[in-house]
Amino acid sequence: MAGHSGGSHAGHSHGVPDRAANRKRLVVVLLLSAAYMVAEVIGGLLTNSLALIADAGHMLSDVAALALSLFAMWIAQRPPTPQRSYGYYRTEILAALVNGATLVAVAVYVFIEAFGRFRSPPEVQGGLMMAIAGGGLAINVAGLLILNAGRNESLNVRGAWLHVATDALGSLGAIIGGLLIWTLGWNWADPAVSVLIGVLVIYSSWNLLRQTVAVLMEGAPGHINVDELRNSMASVPGVTAVHDLHVWSITSGMVALSGHVCIGDGVSSSGVLAEVCKRTREGFGIDHITIQVEPEGFAELGIHA
Repeated sequence: MAGHSGGSHAGHSHGVPDRAANRKRLVVVLLLSAAYMVAEVIGGLLTNSLALIADAGHMLSDVAALALSLFAMWIAQRPPTPQRSYGYYRTEILAALVNGATLVAVAVYVFIEAFGRFRSPPEVQGGLMMAIAGGGLAINVAGLLILNAGRNESLNVRGAWLHVATDALGSLGAIIGGLLIWTLGWNWADPAVSVLIGVLVIYSSWNLLRQTVAVLMEGAPGHINVDELRNSMASVPGVTAVHDLHVWSITSGMVALSGHVCIGDGVSSSGVLAEVCKRTREGFGIDHITIQVEPEGFAELGIHA
């Protein structure tokens, strides 16, 4: 006997992202970032600052990342089809992966440019560089505050949040570099700050890439102890064994489970199914559950679902 339990349930909202609210947050931050990006590009060219140009380039990647995140949310809303029975939720995970990879590409570009400037530091207008970077920092802080509420519920939003966060660090670094150039004449501070920004970008993107790859490889979510889950299912009265247990994420906040549960002779399969689903849902926050209940020795007969 196979049983399935899916969808949302009353009184339970474990890790389910509010996609409508997250979409509104992304739109607001996208508009803010796009507006200031133009000013930073012009400012970077006027001041001849690599740190500002790097920051402007990163803000350009922010705009692209935010647009990609919004597009992924729109695609994810499309209903399931016979060929794509889970729908298009994974589009958001793909967007998060692209955003993480873009962050690394931006960092590599900054490293290459900084290397050339270390050998021959150009003249940089430190005062104007500080002023423009200060405006960028204000925009980024506002974006972080807006996106903060959704970053722990969605890898897609978290990817966008990381873009803005590293851009904020870039603006802060540009301010520090501008101050050193303006007060001490240290033109080498500009590429030095750029390298620091690049290191921070790679560091911040690593965890995002790791989590998105884990979802795409259908690994068990980090917050679920599969051995503990298996033991909980096996301890249901009448259950003699649990096998072929799989736990994976369809997208952020949407965890699925499938497994086979063996029961003894004379045990009610419907009662066991109900109790296993209850424990899985209430104890581990998994709503999308598919369980096959089978008598002892079923697998030994060479019959597999």
